[in-house]
Amino acid sequence: MPLNIVFMGTPDFSVPVLDAIASAGHRVVAVYSQPPRPAGRGMAEVKSPVQRRAEALGIEVRTPVNFRSEVDREAFAALNADAAVVVAYGLLLPKPVLDAPRLGCFNVHASKLPRWRGAAPIQRAIMAGDTVTAVNIMRMEQGLDTGPVCLGRDVPISGSLTAGELHDELSKLGAALMVEALVKIEAGEIQCVPQPAEGATYAAKIGKSETRIDFSRPAGDVINHIRGLSPYPGAWFEVTIGGKAERIRVLTATVADGTAEPGTLIDDHLTIACGSGAIRVERLQRAGKQPMAAADFLRGTRLAAGVRLAC
Repeated sequence: MPLNIVFMGTPDFSVPVLDAIASAGHRVVAVYSQPPRPAGRGMAEVKSPVQRRAEALGIEVRTPVNFRSEVDREAFAALNADAAVVVAYGLLLPKPVLDAPRLGCFNVHASKLPRWRGAAPIQRAIMAGDTVTAVNIMRMEQGLDTGPVCLGRDVPISGSLTAGELHDELSKLGAALMVEALVKIEAGEIQCVPQPAEGATYAAKIGKSETRIDFSRPAGDVINHIRGLSPYPGAWFEVTIGGKAERIRVLTATVADGTAEPGTLIDDHLTIACGSGAIRVERLQRAGKQPMAAADFLRGTRLAAGVRLAC
C-alpha cells in the first residue's frame, strides 16, 4: 500500500531518492528543503536541487529556516504523514518533528555507521584512505546520526575513485534501499539495530583551510586528499604564471616516482615531490576555466622542473 511521505532533502545527492519514492507509487505530501540561497556573481537567490525537482513533479515545497517556531512544527504535524524520509536535509530535527509521522523518520546516510556521522561522510572516507563505505537507512533520533540502522549495503572504495563518483554511486544505491525499506516499514517488518558504541567518528564539514594541498605529506595521503575533494570544493596548489600567483585545482592525480624538496616540480609533466614519493597531476582546473588534461595545460604554460610551488 502506498504511504504518505514527507520528503526532506536539499542537494543533488537527495534527488534520486525523491524520484525513486515517487516512482514507487508513494504519495509525497510535501517536500522540505533549505531556503534558496544567494549564489553566482549576481548573488541571485538559487533554489536547491531538491526544490527544483519537487516543483517539476508538482509537489508542495516548504523552506523553513528551522523548526523553532511552533507554527512550523504544527504545520509539519498537520500533514499526517505515515513516514518522513530525510536525505542530506541540513537541519537537525527537534523531537516534536521526529515524533509526528506515524511510522517515524528515516534517513539515508552515506557511510558505514557509526563511522563518519555528520555532514561530509563521502569526502572524509576517501580522505582518510578508507577502502569500504556503505549506505545505511537509519531510524532517526535526536542525536546526530546516532539512530539504529535498519538496512545497509557496503560499497568498496577503489584507489582511483573520486568523491564525485562515489557520491553518484551512493545516491543511486540509497534510493533503491529506501524504496526497499519503505516496503518493510509499511509491512511492520523493518528490523533496526542499535549502532555499536565503538568506532564512531565525526565527518565535519570541509573547511576552506583544508582544501590547500600539503605536499609535505606522503604521496598516498596527498592523492587521497585530492580524490576526496574532487570535483568540489577541489584540492589546490598555487604557482606563479606570467608573474602572477594562480590557484590550480587538482581533479585527478596518480602516485609517481621521484624525490625532491616537497612541493617541487620534478619534471615538465607536472610531477610534484611530496614528503615521501611524488604525484603526477592528470586533470586540473584553472580559476574561471573548464577542467582540462594536464597535458593541455602544459602546452600553453611553461613550468620547468625545479619550480617550487607555494604550499
